[in-house]
Amino acid sequence: MHELSIAFSLVQLAAETAEQNNLNKVDALRLRLGVFSGVVKEALEFSFDIATEGTMLEGARLIIEEIPLKIFCPQCEKEYVLQNPVPIKCPECNSGTDQILEGKEIELYELIGGG
Repeated sequence: MHELSIAFSLVQLAAETAEQNNLNKVDALRLRLGVFSGVVKEALEFSFDIATEGTMLEGARLIIEEIPLKIFCPQCEKEYVLQNPVPIKCPECNSGTDQILEGKEIELYELIGGG
């Protein structure tokens, strides 16, 4: 379950960032998680609770924004958001593409501090 190591990395990054910004408490973390990132959202949420135990982030919420898979089709020369990430094919012309624009990210983008 690699989600646990990802959760520990998120906690470490958030704690370092909080300290650099003089936050004594973190109430929540906002994370962008691509549907094609290889991370199971529910497993990450469970792992996050374990990873925060005994840290300044204990009790913080993990708010996950799921990012859909967006591709570029070189045949149509257009961007498309895929409803189902597999197979990675253009919904218009049905040609395959390896040009993924969004949907693979794991990005911590905001800490919400508390009092």
